[in-house]
Amino acid sequence: MNSTKPAGFGIRFLASIIDFLIISSILGIIYYIINGNYSIEWTNEFTFRFFYTLYLTIIPILWGGYIIGKRICKIKIKRFKDDKNVTLLNMVMREVVGNYIVVLATFGVSVLVSGLMVIFRKDKRGIHDFIGGTYVSRE
Repeated sequence: MNSTKPAGFGIRFLASIIDFLIISSILGIIYYIINGNYSIEWTNEFTFRFFYTLYLTIIPILWGGYIIGKRICKIKIKRFKDDKNVTLLNMVMREVVGNYIVVLATFGVSVLVSGLMVIFRKDKRGIHDFIGGTYVSRE
C-alpha cells in the first residue's frame, strides 16, 4: 500500500450514513410511486438490500472508487496492493462476500469486529477490506 492516509472509522461511518439516507430516499420515492404507500420497514426487504448492495458494488467501479457519501466526505476505495482503482472482483468480494454473506453468516458480529479493526488497526482495514483486497483512503 502506497498511501499513508487511510480513512478512519468516523469519516467512513459518516459517509455510510450519507449514502444510506440518499439511496433509501431515492429508492423510497420509487417504491412509493410503484406501490402507492411508504413505510420505513421496506428497507428490511430483500429488494432494498439487493439494490443497495448492487449500488455499493457497481458505482465504485464506474466512479473511480467513490460512491456518493465517500465523494462528499473526500474518501475513496482503492486496491490495497497497488493503490489503483478497484475492479469488479474487488468490489464483489468486498460488498457481496465481506459485507453481505459474512455478515449474515456471523449474525452481524463481523460488523462489530470490522468496526473495531478500523478503529484500532494502523492501516484502518476491516474484514470486508481484507476479503476484497481494498482499503479506504483520505484524499
